[in-house]
Amino acid sequence: MTTRRAVVTGASSGIGEAAVRALRATGWDVVAVARRADRLARLEASTGAVAYAADLTDAADVEALAEFARQSGPVHAVVNVAGGARGTDHVADARSEDWQWMFDVNVLSAQRLVAALLPQLRAAATDGGHADLLFVTSTAAQTAYAGGGGYNAAKAGEAMLAHALRLELNGEPIRVVEIAPGMVHTPEFTLNRLGGDSTAAEKVYEGVEAPLTADDVADVIAYALNAPGHVNLDLVTMRPVAQSAQHLLARGPLRPRTAG
Repeated sequence: MTTRRAVVTGASSGIGEAAVRALRATGWDVVAVARRADRLARLEASTGAVAYAADLTDAADVEALAEFARQSGPVHAVVNVAGGARGTDHVADARSEDWQWMFDVNVLSAQRLVAALLPQLRAAATDGGHADLLFVTSTAAQTAYAGGGGYNAAKAGEAMLAHALRLELNGEPIRVVEIAPGMVHTPEFTLNRLGGDSTAAEKVYEGVEAPLTADDVADVIAYALNAPGHVNLDLVTMRPVAQSAQHLLARGPLRPRTAG
């Protein structure tokens, strides 16, 4: 049996890096994609994944990635983790450049990736029974919040891309999976969103007992891809127990209420 191979984007840190490690641990070959070649080189050395540096906002880079993947082996799964948030401004105060960046890295990059690699997924499904497109979005795609309008819109756009793909690929053995995490303790994501303010970044998680980790999300990614080929996890929404909803977050120890 041919070893299954995945292309994982956003692989230089956070959920993307954890997904590479989780898939390698369950027997996958992995092409780890991100902009930062130095971090990818370390990941390659520690996991045996194949590092490929690319900027997914650059159409030429995406085409080059697709050609590299085509020449080096089949592609059974594409795991799109790359994305990001910039700023917490209210809609009326937001910088259009920040919103443009968020739309580009979360939505347009995903569309470029699908367009470039879908032919290879179809070829792999012909030989291997099925293939997978998996998108890591966010609970921000489901519920708006003040100061999140740009990220809400971008992640909702990525989620709609996945939903449309599932309809467009109906009748083909290609699963389309969406994983939508809530609060995940990935300091680099928050630090970038808050313009490098480390104090403000840590306050986001202050007092929250056991927020999700990148490894938690990666475990679900690996589960979805390793599930039997006829099983599709359309949408998995995952949050820490302390976060009952996008707007309802417990800060402080979790403990049962006393009777009476």
